Amino acid sequence: MNVFKIRRDERWVALFAFALTVALNALVVYRYYGDFTPLHDNYFNLFVGRFRVSGFDPLTYYVVSHWEARYNVYRHPLLAFMMWVPYLINQGLMWLFGINFAQFIVAAILVFSATYSFLFLYRILRDIVGVGTGDSFLLAAFLFSFAYVMLSSMVPDHFILSMFMLLLTLYVSGMLIKQRREMGIGLGILLFVITAGISLNNGLKVFLSGLFTNGKRFFHPAYLMMAVILPAALIWGFCRWEYKQFVWEGEQARHAVIAKKKAEKKKREARMDSLRRSGAKDSKGGLSHQAIPKQGRPIAKGEFMRWTDISTPRWDSVMENLFGEAIQLHSDYLLQDEFRSRPVIVRYHHWFNYAIEALVILLFLHGIICGWRSRFMWLCMSFFLIDMALHVGLGFGINEIYIMSAHYIYVIPIAIAYLLKALAPMPRRVLRVIVTLLTLYLFAYNGYLIISYFA
Repeated sequence: MNVFKIRRDERWVALFAFALTVALNALVVYRYYGDFTPLHDNYFNLFVGRFRVSGFDPLTYYVVSHWEARYNVYRHPLLAFMMWVPYLINQGLMWLFGINFAQFIVAAILVFSATYSFLFLYRILRDIVGVGTGDSFLLAAFLFSFAYVMLSSMVPDHFILSMFMLLLTLYVSGMLIKQRREMGIGLGILLFVITAGISLNNGLKVFLSGLFTNGKRFFHPAYLMMAVILPAALIWGFCRWEYKQFVWEGEQARHAVIAKKKAEKKKREARMDSLRRSGAKDSKGGLSHQAIPKQGRPIAKGEFMRWTDISTPRWDSVMENLFGEAIQLHSDYLLQDEFRSRPVIVRYHHWFNYAIEALVILLFLHGIICGWRSRFMWLCMSFFLIDMALHVGLGFGINEIYIMSAHYIYVIPIAIAYLLKALAPMPRRVLRVIVTLLTLYLFAYNGYLIISYFA
């Protein structure tokens, strides 16, 4: 628990992160206060129907207002249960004051997670990579100037919670590597249960941390059985039990309601197919809402494989979404939902945005080269590569890959820290100026667009 203690020399870092994330969350509260604070008899339709920020889901607002295992239990097995205490607090506040405090309670969770994410990255850069306090703060601020890190810190979704746990895992693992100590079974189980409980696929990254930290000892039968196989089997079994206990009955009821509207839905789909084939245009000359393809062709149908995508163009997705929208927002279709009105590929109007993107990628690649011999750098890259295999390779969520940025994009400032460390004093000062200018630009550019959207 000492990792949560803020040291005296870290107070100004924590204060900056706290102030930044409070301001971001205040925008969301301001935008939706009038809609979401009155008591309501159908919170699901209220939140899902009115919340519009890219493709983020407001399910946490719903669960904190009316507890139900409404997250996809195979992707977020413990997240609903983590919201049980916030739900109880909200119920008490509803009874006392007669309004719904879900926005404020969720904002407090997001501010806590984002502040410690900033702090853990700062510690990683200072204590593990070994750059100075000023450079560590600069690179942590650089990360939080990225568009979808800012957004993840302010929307009622799970991504900033995941980033918080992943950076905590990296910090603990990095310190163990530095001290030549192993990750114990108990610690491995604890990190896995919480991380995978929030988002199941991120549990694999805890196993990678154990591998990079323990080396050959990771494959010791006792460690494999107790810290890998057993918790993985238990959490999968829990997913199955949770689905049958909390989800199946309600899901069947919802399917029955959907079945009643099947005829109308088929008519709408037939009209959409007709528009798509004819390439219907809107008044601006672009594809209309109905003509925009929403999901690429999956590899196969099934609980997980139906989310794959083999038809969405990879190069355009990498340029415009993975290293584009995630870092710099597109002004067209600003924060619109890809499943509602935003095309899969949106392009910038000006070459300057592409120049910024190219510069970030160039610094990232040079940082990887400079950190080539670091076991910790390759632990970070393993986190990044597993997401690239999942999203770019198999196509899970590739149509809106930028939303998942908080799961992996922190590897960019970590790589740049290795580049800073490797340079001679004069080139280091030049790079420091470049990163400072990038950070100020991204805060100004993304901040202006985010504020204009919410205000």
